[in-house]
Amino acid sequence: MLTDIETLANTRNLTDDGLKALLSTDEYDGTLFSYADRKRRAVYGDAVYIRGLIEFTNYCKNNCLYCGIRCGNQNAVRYRLTDEEILACCAEGYRLGFRTFVLQGGEDPYDTDARICGIVAAIREHYADCAITLSIGEKSKESYRAYFEAGANRYLLRHETADSAHYRRLHPAGMSCENRKRCLYDLKEIGYQVGSGFMVGSPYQTTENLISDLRFLQELQPDMIGIGPYITHPDTPFAGYENGSLELTLRLIAVLRLMFPYALIPATTALGTVHPKGRERGLQAGANVVMPNLSPVRVRKLYSLYENKICTGEEAAQCRGCLERRVRAAGYQIVTDIGNPVRPGGEI
Repeated sequence: MLTDIETLANTRNLTDDGLKALLSTDEYDGTLFSYADRKRRAVYGDAVYIRGLIEFTNYCKNNCLYCGIRCGNQNAVRYRLTDEEILACCAEGYRLGFRTFVLQGGEDPYDTDARICGIVAAIREHYADCAITLSIGEKSKESYRAYFEAGANRYLLRHETADSAHYRRLHPAGMSCENRKRCLYDLKEIGYQVGSGFMVGSPYQTTENLISDLRFLQELQPDMIGIGPYITHPDTPFAGYENGSLELTLRLIAVLRLMFPYALIPATTALGTVHPKGRERGLQAGANVVMPNLSPVRVRKLYSLYENKICTGEEAAQCRGCLERRVRAAGYQIVTDIGNPVRPGGEI
């Protein structure tokens, strides 16, 4: 197994059998995490990039079986931020040193292309030195192009699972793994910095599914890779399923760092939800991004993708300060740089 870890570190690849063996035991986690941390430090040093998250709508037309804001959840209290509220979040974030804003929301029919383009253009006009990231789901290529031309330059869209049969068990009829992948390739072709990723421990997931996820990411070569443990929500059909494993998620973060040395990999809120020091441990396993919440406190509990989400009662400045202390304690430092992914040879 030690030879397999060295092979992964040196070649950025491993056989399916090697990956399965590595993912199936915690015996070599210390060595794996050490290799991953050395790799991230060789590329990014001890820098941890911050992204200001603005959860601007929890309406969604989809009915994904795992998600707390699914349209079928009659207990969800819905909200939408106004354009002015979104810009106020950006103003506060800029004052706190954020140079990337992430606009995340459900697939809300209210958010027409004209509205999204207007919001993006307004942010670009006020904060020309910032990156604008969208995370608003599956759209047409024409819509993605319109957002890009308005000033968006990054897009986050987790593929969730690369296996079509598994995808169908997590999503309603009308959604497909093939269309999700089509969206990701469209985004790359347009010129976005693209982020993808998957849940760890989702219902019916097998180790073979996880290996399929890694293989898909090798094909896609995304700039950003976000993974987190599956966390159940009581108002979904999967309410009785167990949460995903912190340990397996950390193992996968380390594998991803060795396979994709130049990727931007977040230590997600979900990690901090399943363990008090989950985000710190994510950084020590190879992650190099954190995403404090800039959303107004009054709506944070309402953006409930999963149960017991942390940091829902903190003001933006509190989130920023708390994470800075946690990052420093883990052995790294927050930087306010825009944080572009650096490719081999130094190109962005």
